[in-house]
Amino acid sequence: MPPFPAATAPERLLLGAGPSPVDPRVLAAQAQPTVGHRDPFAFAVAEQVADMLRTVFRTRNTATLAVAGTGTAGMETAMLNLVEPGDTVIVGVNGSYGARVADLARRAGAEVVELEEPWGRAVPAERIESALRAHPETRVVALVHAETSTGVHQPLAEVGALLAGTEALFVVDVVTSLGGVPLEVDAWGIDAAYACTQGCLSVPPGLAPVTFSERAVDRLRQRATSVRSSYLDLTGALAWWGPEHDDHHAVPVNALLGLHEGLRIVLEEGLETRWARHAEVGELFQDHVQDRDAVLLADAGHRLPQLTTLAWPAAVDAATLRRRLLDEHGIEVAGGTGGFAERGWRVGLMGQAARHEVVDRLLDAVDELLEG
Repeated sequence: MPPFPAATAPERLLLGAGPSPVDPRVLAAQAQPTVGHRDPFAFAVAEQVADMLRTVFRTRNTATLAVAGTGTAGMETAMLNLVEPGDTVIVGVNGSYGARVADLARRAGAEVVELEEPWGRAVPAERIESALRAHPETRVVALVHAETSTGVHQPLAEVGALLAGTEALFVVDVVTSLGGVPLEVDAWGIDAAYACTQGCLSVPPGLAPVTFSERAVDRLRQRATSVRSSYLDLTGALAWWGPEHDDHHAVPVNALLGLHEGLRIVLEEGLETRWARHAEVGELFQDHVQDRDAVLLADAGHRLPQLTTLAWPAAVDAATLRRRLLDEHGIEVAGGTGGFAERGWRVGLMGQAARHEVVDRLLDAVDELLEG
């Protein structure tokens, strides 16, 4: 008899800040036989994944691929490859993920200009414009499109227009937005964007889709110093994803197969249809949860539909309610963080979870617990 029993995962409805529910087609794709990352089959799958990612990112960038790692690996790939010691980097900080980007820029040796906004608010384009006037030497401007800690939807198009014709690269965190809300990498002048698989793409965690413009790749190739990570050096990843398929590290092929199937599902539905579904279901949930005296924490006009931050009345023990929701109903939602930690919830309706029946199940369970 083995010393330990088999690990059998419980059934959960994943409505937190990620991961999101996974389509059985994706799980079946990942359960296929493992092949080596030097197998011609793996190269063919990677080429198709790159093509599908270009469609989802709305870009023609050649340097579009999936980094082996979670969304944080994507963040580090973007910042560590594009920032050198002494660079000036402007970062919008209106939540914990903006703060992480600023921290990474410092670790890369940058002089960081933080544009702090209260949690729940977007970073105004006017503040970025003023910071650029004060720091014309800026090399990178970084924003979080969908701030997972606050549920704020950050406008990007105006910032991209501000940066056109400047030396500053526009780097954007799209971890919680890719596949859930409109994103136009090329049209908005974004030079580098990074995401994850476990958000609105509804694929298990393990890969981080990234895309880099030609301008960003040129910046990488002109570096005076080495990238501060061998594993996340984009040059190595591009070598495997490129036509020569040079070896850099072992790409997780089964995870790649899952992403391939997840992207096929996204494109079968259609991006615009998928965006509209997230918008409609998110608004439905936000309307109904306010009927239960919850307060939405992100500013009106800048609320993500797929990730809602809310606070319950003081009489409700938010942490206990969240634990009972998991224990008694098998539904996971996330607690608040930072300034939203005490009474906050983060409810994700991402990918497969952005459906009416999911909202009904969640609200029925909450009602039962609040009345009990």
